[in-house]
Amino acid sequence: MATGYLIIQARMAHDALPLSGVQIWVMDAQEKRIYHVTTDESGETERIALETLDGSLSLDPDFSGTPFISYDVLAIANGFNTIHIVGIPILDGETAIQPLEFIPMREMQRTPTVTEIQIGVPAVSMTGRRYQEGPLTESRVLRQVVIPNPITVHLGSPNASVTNVQVSFPDYVKNVASSEVYPTWPEASLRANIYAIITFALNRIFTEWYRSRGYSFDITNNTAYDQYFIHGRNIYESISLIVDEIFNEYVRRQGQTAPYFTSFCNGTTSTCAGLSQWGTVTLANQGLSPLQILRSYYPKDIEIAETNIITGVLSSYPGTALKTGSKGLDVQTIQTYLERIRRNYPAIPAITDETGIFGESTRAAVAKFQSIFNLSSDGVVGKATWNKLSYLYTSVARLAELDSEGTSLGIGTVPPSSVLRLGSSGQDVITLQYLLNVAAEFNSAIPAPAQDGNFGRETQQSVMAFQRAAGLDPDGMVGPLTWQALYNTYLGVDNIIPPGADTGVTEYVVRSGDTLWLLAQRYNTTVDAIKRLNGLTSDNLSIGQVLKIPTTASSGGSYFEYVVRSGDTLWLLAQRYNTTVDAIKRLNGLSSDALNIGQVLRIPNG
Repeated sequence: MATGYLIIQARMAHDALPLSGVQIWVMDAQEKRIYHVTTDESGETERIALETLDGSLSLDPDFSGTPFISYDVLAIANGFNTIHIVGIPILDGETAIQPLEFIPMREMQRTPTVTEIQIGVPAVSMTGRRYQEGPLTESRVLRQVVIPNPITVHLGSPNASVTNVQVSFPDYVKNVASSEVYPTWPEASLRANIYAIITFALNRIFTEWYRSRGYSFDITNNTAYDQYFIHGRNIYESISLIVDEIFNEYVRRQGQTAPYFTSFCNGTTSTCAGLSQWGTVTLANQGLSPLQILRSYYPKDIEIAETNIITGVLSSYPGTALKTGSKGLDVQTIQTYLERIRRNYPAIPAITDETGIFGESTRAAVAKFQSIFNLSSDGVVGKATWNKLSYLYTSVARLAELDSEGTSLGIGTVPPSSVLRLGSSGQDVITLQYLLNVAAEFNSAIPAPAQDGNFGRETQQSVMAFQRAAGLDPDGMVGPLTWQALYNTYLGVDNIIPPGADTGVTEYVVRSGDTLWLLAQRYNTTVDAIKRLNGLTSDNLSIGQVLKIPTTASSGGSYFEYVVRSGDTLWLLAQRYNTTVDAIKRLNGLSSDALNIGQVLRIPNG
């Protein structure tokens, strides 16, 4: 028998919070328990070895059986609903990574419900026909090719009354590739298929194929119309590494902007005018490159293009890898990201290098981050690592921002008495939208509405999704039952957010040269968070204006981070922020009063 491997990861809020101590049982098809493991402080299990079939079977298009052995997983965590995964395919020499998307039990919920996920066989081994339709010529709706982060996926045919889920674009591509083809295929074949998957999705986004028809989603998971996506399934390490590298690259025709409509089918039981999935294996074995394989099925003038416009990501990759010896603002940026992320992932070692200097401690922190998030652990910040750092930093900052906003809004524990519906507006609608945003962080089936105080279609859809998740009548109106369910969910979630994710507020007097973006960078927050906290409707600031700034809280006391500017002294900073010189020096381990421009200081909240 051959051997494959399984790693299980328990995390919440778009990876912002790892869940340790989860009890996990791995079972065979007869429900015989083979392993009992527990997740560590990063929410991950050890790598588990499992028997499977020889890898040559998954390379043979004529093999009519199932070229792998499937296993089940049962996962239980106190305070959360139980997860049961059925049919995780384990393939020869491949590592399957099974994410567990835990949803907290609501405050009044006495027993956990069980979420069951059926995986099954990949699309390439299915016999159903594919009728993918799309524009064969450049059909422009959007002006630019944008990576949607998240992408909204409809779990059924376009007209079916089923759930929409939101997922990060790289995770979507990993899921689809793991659901469509076998990870044992040659790398050139995998890359060609992944390029087709990425481009197909971006074509749907660019042309607004569904949204222009009045649908509230970007793409479906129905193979007759689009490409296969199984919400909650495992992905494969070999596929994950490729996707992290190329998820913002796509196929287009020379001289055009639009992502080409890269239709595909398996090429055996189903044939089409586009790419043959099994055919890519043959061409890869003949030595063809991914682009040569793609040109065998699509026009000869196609090329691989790249877009760095990624929604939901704070900053774009600078274009050059950062490594030991690198210096400058980009290094400071990733150091800031890592220091914030390690509050939720304490296995990441602290960075002791000078700010903006990529030394040994920065390299060690990068390497551990890469290990936790299934990247190549080389300690070098290339495109894949930069994008993952930026995405995860956004997630943890978003979670902290929500917690801070709940405090500033005075959410309390007693729901409002108002009944809200389409067309309502005001403070209670803002409270509603905040609660829906919290729920959306822990349940991807709930879209997060804008917190603008107006109950529009977006908020109504979010309410209905929450009502379905809570077992209520999805009428889109917020009455006593929906209010109570929202508060029960909020109170249940609030109990699991660790202290490191909390935020506070400090006051800042605007000085010459200040902008909201610079202040957001300096205080490790976002422009939107500052604007919401201060009720700002524009980005304009006035010298002398007093702003409230959301600030992070550490386990050892409340502080925020400040970047030293020209003219700053410890005495001036102590006066400005209502603290003492000695307190600043102690918090930062300073032995003198000397400061350097660009130095990052921790300032105690006054």
